[in-house]
Amino acid sequence: MAPGSTRPTSRDVAQAAGVSQAAVSLVLGDKWRGRVSETTAERVRQAARELGYRPNLAARNLRLGRTRTVLLVVPALTTEFFAGVYTGAARIAAQHGFGVVLYPSPEGIGPARDPFASAQAALDGVIASSMAADALTAIRGDQLPLVMLDSDPEGSLGAATVNLDITDGVRQVAEHLLGLGHRRFLHLAADVASWTFDVRARELATRIGHVPGTSLLTVQAPIAIEGALAAAGTALSAKGPRPTAIICDDDKLAAGAYKAARRLGLRIPDDISVTGLDDLALATAIDPELTTVRLDAELFGERGMQALLAVLEGREPEEGDIPVQLVVRGSTAPPSVP
Repeated sequence: MAPGSTRPTSRDVAQAAGVSQAAVSLVLGDKWRGRVSETTAERVRQAARELGYRPNLAARNLRLGRTRTVLLVVPALTTEFFAGVYTGAARIAAQHGFGVVLYPSPEGIGPARDPFASAQAALDGVIASSMAADALTAIRGDQLPLVMLDSDPEGSLGAATVNLDITDGVRQVAEHLLGLGHRRFLHLAADVASWTFDVRARELATRIGHVPGTSLLTVQAPIAIEGALAAAGTALSAKGPRPTAIICDDDKLAAGAYKAARRLGLRIPDDISVTGLDDLALATAIDPELTTVRLDAELFGERGMQALLAVLEGREPEEGDIPVQLVVRGSTAPPSVP
């Protein structure tokens, strides 16, 4: 249209394409299949392109009673992992005309105040990490279309669950260390009541327990370097044979284990091996670089958003856990002492 002219309307597109406004609405809303022909649909799209027509989303959403807004509830953003989850979710949302509001649950877990006067009135759906699940009750998010991340599929609050294959990640770590000859293990576990951390503990105990002559000591620590330093330091200083490998639930816990080992005069990996789980930027910032399990945070967010879109549209979400990968770096080696 000429400069200064008014914004083109769906009526203008209908006239240019020689169809009804209803046909324009069907085509541009991607609901035309079985109702108008492919030729007609392409004619409408071409007319819209030539006119520079853009749907009035605000008016359409008001008409449909939808805000096209999704709430992503995550633990407090203490690592870049959940920033990656947001990036992936927002990317898919934008492709479908949705926006994503990021809501970190205070202190990582526990009740949260309502971020909206009425969450149900302001949102079309919720994606939530199981680590922040308690926040859902306070914001009434469990009464909206809901997709849970890192959640037990058998007992999930949500209409769908999306998980990383954490079980396989722990298996890869255990097999790597057992293959190097380690038999005495310290599990530095995250002190967080969450399904994903329960899975890690159970799988690790199972894998190590299957091998004769092994021992596994589990100590819990908050997901913070100083907390991990204190917990690991106490465990490594205890009487009896010292563990030859520390398996950490998180890369930040591994960084704390590094500090504890060095304060006791232990060299990594000569005297003790350390593994993490996440593959954060931190993993290559510490020395030696950390052997850890790479979790694709952005793909996790993408799959979460795709699952919510499927729920909103009455489709079955994609099944199957997201694969994870062990990345072997300099923090693991065969034990120096059997």
